[in-house]
Amino acid sequence: MTAGPLTGYTVGITAERRREEFADALERRGATVISAPAIAIVPLADDHQLREATRRCLEQPLDIVVGTTGVGFRGWVEAAGSWGNGEELLAALGQATLLARGPKVRGAIRAAGLREQWSPESESSSEVLACLLARGDLDGRRIAIQLHGDPLTELVQALRQAGAEVIEVPVYRWVRPADTAPLDQLIEAVSRPAVDAVAFTSAPAGVSFLGRADERGHGASVRAALHGPVLAACVGPVTAGPFTAAGIPVIQPARARLGALVKEIAEQLPLRRGPIGAG
Repeated sequence: MTAGPLTGYTVGITAERRREEFADALERRGATVISAPAIAIVPLADDHQLREATRRCLEQPLDIVVGTTGVGFRGWVEAAGSWGNGEELLAALGQATLLARGPKVRGAIRAAGLREQWSPESESSSEVLACLLARGDLDGRRIAIQLHGDPLTELVQALRQAGAEVIEVPVYRWVRPADTAPLDQLIEAVSRPAVDAVAFTSAPAGVSFLGRADERGHGASVRAALHGPVLAACVGPVTAGPFTAAGIPVIQPARARLGALVKEIAEQLPLRRGPIGAG
C-alpha cells in the first residue's frame, strides 16, 4: 500500500458542516483525524433572531441588501418560505440594490430569480464597505446585511456611523456545541502538543476554539503550540481573521474552498516536519 502525504500525521478538524467529507478527504491522504466541532448551528426555522430580522426587512422598503454567502442567502429565503413570507421577502429584495460579496452568493441570488447590481472581485467585505461608503448617500438608508456566523462588526459599525439603518440578518447563527467534550479533548491535544495540525473552516469556529481554550486554562499553551509545532490551517482570509488578530500564523489556500484546504494541508504539513517513514 502506498503511503499518502499525510501518513503519520494527526489533524484536528473543528468543522460542523461537511465534517465527514472533510475528514474523509484527509484520511484518504493518510492522516489520522480528530473531529471536534467547535460550533453548532441553530436551526433556521426555529431561530427567533432570524425571524425578527426578516420582519424588520419587510416592515419598510429596503434600499440596499448585501449577500455574503450562497448557503446563507438560500437558507434565508427558504426559512422565510417556511414561515409563509417567501414571496414577500423576494419582492422586498428585488426592489432593493443587491450586492453580492462573492460568486457563490451571486449564484444564489440569481437562482432566486433576482439580480445583483455589483460584486467585488476580491470577495472581500472591506471592498463591499468601500463601495457603499463611496456612494456618499447612506444617511437614512435601510441596509440589510445577510450574515453567516461572522458578525462583520467593522462593516456594520461603519455603515451606522455613516447614518444608515443597518439590519443584521443572522442566517445560520452559531452557538457552542451542547457536548463540548470532543472540543475540550482537541484543545488539550493541541496544548501538549499531540496533534500536528488543526483546521478551521469558519471564523466562529476559530473564536470558539480560542475562547474555550482560555476558559479551560489552556489559552497560553494552545497559542504557544500554534506559534510552533502545531500548524493552524484556515480555509480563507475571513476564517483566518481571529488568528490574525491574535498574531497566530496560519496557512490558507489561494481559493477559499474545502478541497483546496485539504490540498494545502497535504502540501504544507510534510514541508514543516520533513518526511515521515511509514512501516
